[in-house]
Amino acid sequence: MKVAVLFSGGKDSTMACYEAINNGDEIAYLLSIESKNKESYMFHVPNIHLTELIAEAIDIPIIKAKTHGIKEKEVDDLKYNLSILKDKGIEGIYTGALYSVYQKSRIDKICEDLGLKSISPLWNVNEEEYMNRIIDLGFEIIISGVFAYGLDESWLGKKIDKNLIEDLKTIKEKYGINIAFEGGEAETLAINGPIFKKKIKIDEAEIIWNVDNGIYNIKKASLVDK
Repeated sequence: MKVAVLFSGGKDSTMACYEAINNGDEIAYLLSIESKNKESYMFHVPNIHLTELIAEAIDIPIIKAKTHGIKEKEVDDLKYNLSILKDKGIEGIYTGALYSVYQKSRIDKICEDLGLKSISPLWNVNEEEYMNRIIDLGFEIIISGVFAYGLDESWLGKKIDKNLIEDLKTIKEKYGINIAFEGGEAETLAINGPIFKKKIKIDEAEIIWNVDNGIYNIKKASLVDK
């Protein structure tokens, strides 16, 4: 089946790409939507400007679009862009949805209206098993934003590994976070993995901290051979 992946460059949309390839589907395009609203209900925000570079690393064409990020109106923006993909011959849309009924229900409805298949291969995964699987598969994921109690400035830019997962489990016991970050606790960025032809090298980055939350803003990055 000829498909597209709704792509942010984070761990979940990158894993959706992996699952699509593993399922034998042809990923014709990645669709990246940049929201002007940092509080978007639908779309990932930190380092969204790097999706073009990541698409090049994975070697899949990307279509980039923008939205003002206004609640519900951004859903219309997504529908418009998915209709463009359908006109290009796309039959299905993969997303990295884990638990957000808000996001999944709206994407499912759009796909139903357009006659597209909505595919969420990660839906309702066990959060701990999922995070360990990402590491076991060989993906390199860094934390690009933190927005929850227990996650301070020191977490920004950290690579997700087995030790970090153990730390997250401890924080979960105290604060009740979702260790796969589906509650908005953190954002991530994929910089390497089994579907990458090249890996992302971070050349320049800055930490932007605001009282109790912050982002790891990558100002400059490049592709290097694996």
